[in-house]
Amino acid sequence: MQLTSLFLLTLGGPYVRQEPYRRYFIVPLEYTGPGREKPEPTDLDAVKIGLIAPEYRLVPPGVSMEDQYFEMGRHIIQGAVLAVEEANARGGYRGKLPYKLIKRNDPVLEVKDSWLWGPFSNQVVDLAYEDKVWAIVGTIGGENSHILIRICLKIEIPVVNVADTDPTFPETKIPWVFRPIADDRLQCYLLAKYAYEKMGYNRIAAIRVNGRYGRVGIKEFREASRRLGHPLLFELRYNYGQTDFSKHLQRIKNAPVDAVITWGNAEDSARLLKQMRAMGLKQPLLASDRIVCEKFLKIAGADAEGVVAAYPWDPTRDDPQLISFKKRYQKRFGEPPETYAAHSYDGVNMLIQAIEKAGLNRAKIRDALDGFRTNIYHGVTGYIPLNDVYCDVGPIALAIVENGKFVFRSEGKLGIRLSKFSEK
Repeated sequence: MQLTSLFLLTLGGPYVRQEPYRRYFIVPLEYTGPGREKPEPTDLDAVKIGLIAPEYRLVPPGVSMEDQYFEMGRHIIQGAVLAVEEANARGGYRGKLPYKLIKRNDPVLEVKDSWLWGPFSNQVVDLAYEDKVWAIVGTIGGENSHILIRICLKIEIPVVNVADTDPTFPETKIPWVFRPIADDRLQCYLLAKYAYEKMGYNRIAAIRVNGRYGRVGIKEFREASRRLGHPLLFELRYNYGQTDFSKHLQRIKNAPVDAVITWGNAEDSARLLKQMRAMGLKQPLLASDRIVCEKFLKIAGADAEGVVAAYPWDPTRDDPQLISFKKRYQKRFGEPPETYAAHSYDGVNMLIQAIEKAGLNRAKIRDALDGFRTNIYHGVTGYIPLNDVYCDVGPIALAIVENGKFVFRSEGKLGIRLSKFSEK
């Protein structure tokens, strides 16, 4: 089911019975250019896969950066490393060559909503021309991801994005880009249905980080709310690293707010929640998937109880493939996998499978990745059905804090079935 049709069917709203004059994202993307005729090289010693993620700090004077980005980057790298190591243990590329992961740092730094696009662009170009990788995996921030995919469109090299949930990502309609992780649009659909239809909230206010991540995330929740007949009361913004939210919270205190939704990183969101409770605000807090980590629970403490976050998959599924992956990952890295590790593992395995099928030709690798639209991949994160703009529209979940821990509720358990692959 296409994303637009899914939205109309599940969210309804005032126009549910009116046929739209135009539907978007229902025609499969095609690449009709050259490249498939290029022969495979014969002088290689490895099949290189590029990976770009925030691995280490590149911080100008006077700029601070939250550790969460580098934690996310570490998990992306570890998931990719495990996938490549296991592929090589199976014999590598067609039993002939080993796969080799080429890592480049993603300088994810936000200063008043501006990013280090120059250094990031150089990393992408170096992967393609200096390292001569066959495809690129990554990255997190929507700002840098949009730069990445435009460069790769020009270079004509496949991109598998395993961490950016920016809902505007597919609107570029670039046929070289694939994303095996549910975006904020789908996550907001589930969060909105839960808030208004399951919990009965009528009046929700938003507080989000003043950056692209917060802006496009809350946009999706705002539009979902409107279609469900509950427009957001108002939307407030804060800066990364902000510690005083008293003016924002006073606005909420003076309004008839049933619940609050926030879209930002774990540390900022936890501080916001602590101050909410200190000011006597008892409203439930809804949030994005970035709060689903130990840092949020540690900072928020007992105040975290009952918080509900959107999540791109259910990591507690009773799936032998997932259970086995968790054991192997724990043994390899000494810690359990989290969402970015799991999605990175799946994305790299999808890419390796495409390379095995297509051979060493970037255009043909793109074609093989396109094949996952109809030949649906089943990974450790579950089914990954790609829609016609190559984005994952498989089952998602909610993460709810109960007794100091995140407990996951799938679409089936919630009784909100958005994906045809969700369990009944």
